[in-house]
Amino acid sequence: MTDRFETLIDRQIREAQERGEFDDLPGAGKPLPNRNELNDELWWVKRKLADESLTMPLPPSLALRKEAESALAEARTAATEDEVRRILEEINGKIAEGNRKAMSGPPLNLMPYDVEEFLDGWRERRPGGGS
Repeated sequence: MTDRFETLIDRQIREAQERGEFDDLPGAGKPLPNRNELNDELWWVKRKLADESLTMPLPPSLALRKEAESALAEARTAATEDEVRRILEEINGKIAEGNRKAMSGPPLNLMPYDVEEFLDGWRERRPGGGS
């Protein structure tokens, strides 16, 4: 033992180390996760949501934007022109409705898609499409 004064806490830590109780702790020797959280006052809410695999519902305007992005991705891979039209006309109806009424969340900032213009590009991307 050393000649220096050892507090009760220091002794308990030293004895735990000698018993190997700190060996193989998860995350030991790794950087602390999410160090950028210090500037975010809601860091604990975000961590709890992630830890519990929970999600917060998006405001309607953001949910519609996300749905519009998904619709475009689906239309790009559609097998037929009729399918492309159906997908785009369906999302265009939702966009028009969203623009007509006030939605909670940030501004929608979406205009209905030009179906014919989209189809021109869709045809070009198809095998054997274009000129």
